[in-house]
Amino acid sequence: MPASNDARPAVILLSGGLDSATCLAIAQADGFAPHAISFRYGQRHLHELECARRLGERMKVVSHRIIDINLAQFGGSALTDAGIAVPKHDTTAQMEAGIPVTYVPARNTVFLSLALAMAETLGSRDIFIGVNALDYSGYPDCRPEFIESFEKTANLATKIGVEQPGAIRIHAPLLKWTKAEIIAKGISLGVDYSATNSCYDPESDGSACMRCDACLLRLKGFAENGLTDPAIAKN
Repeated sequence: MPASNDARPAVILLSGGLDSATCLAIAQADGFAPHAISFRYGQRHLHELECARRLGERMKVVSHRIIDINLAQFGGSALTDAGIAVPKHDTTAQMEAGIPVTYVPARNTVFLSLALAMAETLGSRDIFIGVNALDYSGYPDCRPEFIESFEKTANLATKIGVEQPGAIRIHAPLLKWTKAEIIAKGISLGVDYSATNSCYDPESDGSACMRCDACLLRLKGFAENGLTDPAIAKN
């Protein structure tokens, strides 16, 4: 859905996965003109960036930037360190409690900070991020407390925040939804989930492994909607 000429600009963190695609659709439905930002941060699952590029084109974002940073130099996560295995399970019930090894230290803090810089240059007051506290409750930077804290920081640390206190908003519309609810919303907004990829450990051709936490949660969410995941169905 292309933005109207008078739509307010918003920065959307677009990973190429299911959640960020839904978040983009919600921003568009809310009348924002979306400017997407993605990150090549040293992740092992680089295929997600090709998905992000295709999503940006199909969903007609105003602009799309892919930013290079290197969180892999710090390691500490199965997503950036080849020496740490991505956990695989047969069901979501087997997923580990606590903070999983797929947590990337400070990732969302870094991503939101760069999105904030982009928003300032665009004259935007709105940033959308597809974090979810239910299906990824082990990630400390996916909690409501973190989003609220970062919004306060954004308003303290920026020119527009000083000139217009409280002007900057961090939108996290998926924060308290289940994966099934996220998928249902996306389908109602016409999201093409076959163009997304959430897998933490895809094959060289981008095919989903179907056993990592992200794949299992997708499968469960689609099943609860009486559907088959269109992306995994292509494998």
